[in-house]
Order: sequence, then structure tokens, then C-alpha cells
Amino acid sequence: MTLALVLANIAVYVMTSANESIFNASKHYPYLEKRDKSYYRWITSGFLHANLLHLGLNLIVLYQFGGTVETVFKSLFGFFTGGIVFLGCYFVILLMSGLPTFLKFRNNPNYSSVGASGAVSGILFIYTVYFPMNLLYILGLVPIPAILFGGLYLFYSKWASSRSEDHIDHDAHYYGAVAGLLIGAIIRFGVAG
Repeated sequence: MTLALVLANIAVYVMTSANESIFNASKHYPYLEKRDKSYYRWITSGFLHANLLHLGLNLIVLYQFGGTVETVFKSLFGFFTGGIVFLGCYFVILLMSGLPTFLKFRNNPNYSSVGASGAVSGILFIYTVYFPMNLLYILGLVPIPAILFGGLYLFYSKWASSRSEDHIDHDAHYYGAVAGLLIGAIIRFGVAG
């Protein structure tokens, strides 16, 4: 499922790079969503990316951590069911990461966003629930335990969201991470515990 999500993101990027009208009709645009009830954008926007760097960063993190989370779920629930649980978690996180942005910007006609970052943050935090002491590398150089990285990531995302000067949907990063943390904890300590 991880590879399918990576390939779907690449395919959508190629398709929307050549067609601006599809891109505009699919991006997360809370003001328009409120008026025409186009809530499908909470999903479609998660497959759009602003440029190759944006796409590449999201897909590297998704591939690296999603594969591990998917393997954990397959060991817990079986091959087929585990894959479906992984995919379900991805889409639930995508929706949960888009809702706060919708609520915050539904009256702002100048705001829109794209990217898989909210869902990818959630998958990274599910990984953190299962492997809290595994080392992650900040900027590929500084080793830090996943649990500490997670705390710093949440702090930074919340702080950056309050500043809103860089046109990045830090709310999606923050709430996607929180959703992943909650879902990961429920699965690890509840359902599969």
C-alpha cells in the first residue's frame, strides 16, 4: 500500500503539472469548500504538490516510514487486513489534518493549500509510537530519538502555525501528527494490545 500511495502521488503530480484546471479544482480551498460543499478537496489536495522538492520530501518520508508502519500492521492484522488498516489510517489522518485548516480559513478567500504532509506526518508519528527510541536524523546529520524528535516537531509545527508567514500548512502538519499519535496509540495499546 505504501508503494501504491507513492506511485499515486507521482501520477497525480505528473497529471496536474500539465493541467492547471485540475490542480485548482482539487486543492484544499476552505473558502470555496464552505460555499460549494466541495469537501472532496480534503482528499484530493493530499495528492497535489507545489513542486518536485515538495513531492520528493513527502514521498521519501512516506516510503521510509510508511513501509515500516505497514509491515507492523501486517504482522498484527495479517497481510491483507494490515494493508487495508494502513491505507485506512492514511486517509483518516489526511481528513483529520485538513479539518482544522478548513475551520481556520473557511472565511479567507486568499488561502489554499496542497500536499501530503499532514498524512505523512501522521504516518511518521505512528512509527514513533512503535519505535520511540529509534534514532531519526535531523537534516540527515543529527541523531535524535524518535520520541524527542516528535515532541520537537509538534512544538515547532504549533509555533509555526501561529506565525503563518511562509504559506505552509503547519496546521496540517501538527494535526496530522496528533492524529497519527492517537491512532498509533489506539492500535498499539488498545486494539492490538
